[in-house]
Amino acid sequence: MEDPTPAPAHLAHPWRNRLKAVLSELGLVSLYHCKRDVKLLCLQRFVRLFAYGSSTLVLVSYLEALGISKTRIGLFMTLTLAGDVCISFFLTLFADGIGRKAVLALGAALMVGSGVVFALFENYYVLLAAAIFGVISPSGNEIGPFRAIEESVVAHLTASSHRSDIYAWYNLIATAGVAFGMMTCGWTVNHFTTDLKWDIVDAYRLVFFGYAAMGALKFLIILFLSKEVEADEPEQITPPAEPSSEVTPLLGDIAPPSAKPAPQKRRGLASLLPQISHESRGIMVSLCLLFALDSFASGLAPLSWVTYFFRSRYDLSEGALGSIFFTTSIIAAGSMLVASSLAKRFGNVNTMVFTHLPSAVFLALIPVPNDVHWSLLFLILRSCTQSMDGPPRSAFLAAIVLPGERTAIMGLVNVVKSTAQSLSPTLTGLLADKKLFWVAFVCAGTLKASYDLGMLALFKNHERERAERERLAAERRVGDEDEVGA
Repeated sequence: MEDPTPAPAHLAHPWRNRLKAVLSELGLVSLYHCKRDVKLLCLQRFVRLFAYGSSTLVLVSYLEALGISKTRIGLFMTLTLAGDVCISFFLTLFADGIGRKAVLALGAALMVGSGVVFALFENYYVLLAAAIFGVISPSGNEIGPFRAIEESVVAHLTASSHRSDIYAWYNLIATAGVAFGMMTCGWTVNHFTTDLKWDIVDAYRLVFFGYAAMGALKFLIILFLSKEVEADEPEQITPPAEPSSEVTPLLGDIAPPSAKPAPQKRRGLASLLPQISHESRGIMVSLCLLFALDSFASGLAPLSWVTYFFRSRYDLSEGALGSIFFTTSIIAAGSMLVASSLAKRFGNVNTMVFTHLPSAVFLALIPVPNDVHWSLLFLILRSCTQSMDGPPRSAFLAAIVLPGERTAIMGLVNVVKSTAQSLSPTLTGLLADKKLFWVAFVCAGTLKASYDLGMLALFKNHERERAERERLAAERRVGDEDEVGA
C-alpha cells in the first residue's frame, strides 16, 4: 500500500529550487521584484545607449566625409566632452533640488534637437554646439548627467543586498543597447549605400534622424516615472521641548540629554545644493583621481576612434563593423552577470580590478599585428572583461557615500571622468594624422592598468573595514538597548 503522505515541497520539486538558485545567481529574481521605476529607467537607458551606439559607429567617418581633418575631429571630441562637463556639473549639482525627472526629460529633449541639427547642418561649429548641448557621445558610453541621476535613483529604490544584481542588469541593458544600435546603424548604412545607391553622407544623415527619434522615445518613457524617483526631503532635527517646572525638581541634578541644534535652513540657490560629509570628501578625492586616470585612458581610444581604426586600416564596411562591434558588445554585456556573481564572493574592489586589468592589456595589443584576424582576436578578448568592473563599481560607490550625497557625488565623479576624458581625443587625432595611431592604444592600455593597481592599493580593505565598523556599531546599539531594558 502506498504512503498517502505527500513529499515535502523541496523534495517533490528539486528542479524548482535549482532553477530559482540559478535565476537568483543571475540577478533575474532581483530584477523581477524591483520597482516599476527601476525597470523604466533600465528601458529608457537601453533606448539612449541604442542612440549612442548608432551615432558612434559613423561619427568620425561622417565628420571626415564633410571634409574635416582628423586633428579637428579629435578637437571636436575634446570640446564636446569639455562642454558636457559644464552641463553635467550644473545639472547633477542641482538635480535633487530641481527634480530628477525634470532633468532626465530635459536631456531627452536636447537629444532630439541635436539629432536634427546633425542631420541638417554641415558647419563645424554648429555641429559642435549641437554635440555639446544635445549630448552626442564620441565614445558610445555615457556622457551627460543621466547616469549619475539614474544610479542614485536605483540606489534609492533598491535594497543594498540587491544593488549589485540591479546594477549588473542596468549596465548589461545599456551595453546591449550600444550593441544593437551599432549593428542596426551599420547594416542600415550598408543597405542604403550599396543596395539603394545613396550618397554616403545622406546615409549618415539618416542615422542622426534616427538618433532624434530615439530621444523622443526616451522622453515618452520618462513621463511614466513616478514621484518616488525624486530625492527625499532632508530630515530636520529639532531639539526636544524644555522640561516643565513641575518635572524639573523631580529630576534632581540629572541634566537632560543634550540635543543637537537644528541645522540652519538654507535659502535661495544654496537650498538646492547638497551637503557632503567630511568622511565622504576624502573618499571622493581619491576616487576622482583614479577615475580621472582611467577616463583619460579611455579618451585615447574611444569607441568612435576604434571603429575608425578598423575601417581605415583594414577597409571594413559599415555593415561588417556593425556586426563586429555588436558581437563584442554582447559579449561585454553578458560578462556583467558574471561580474555580479563574482562581486558577491570576492567583493566589489577585487572584482573591479582583476576583471578590468586583462582588458587593459588586450587594448594595448590591438594595433600591434598587421593582420585583421589577430586585431579582432585582441578586440574580442578585451570585450570579455572590459565591462565587468561596471556593476561592482556602481555598487561600491553607492555603498560608501551617504544616501543624501549620492546624486551629487556620482555626478561629480562623472564630471571629473568627462573632464579627464576630454583631454585625450585631440591627442589621438594628432597621432592619427601623423600615422602613429598605434601609440594611442598602447598608452591607453598602460594607463588603465595603472588605474587598476591604484584601486587595489587604496581600497583593497575598505569594504571589509567598513563592514567591521558597521558590525561593531550594531553590537553597541544592542548592548545599549539591553542596558536600558535591564
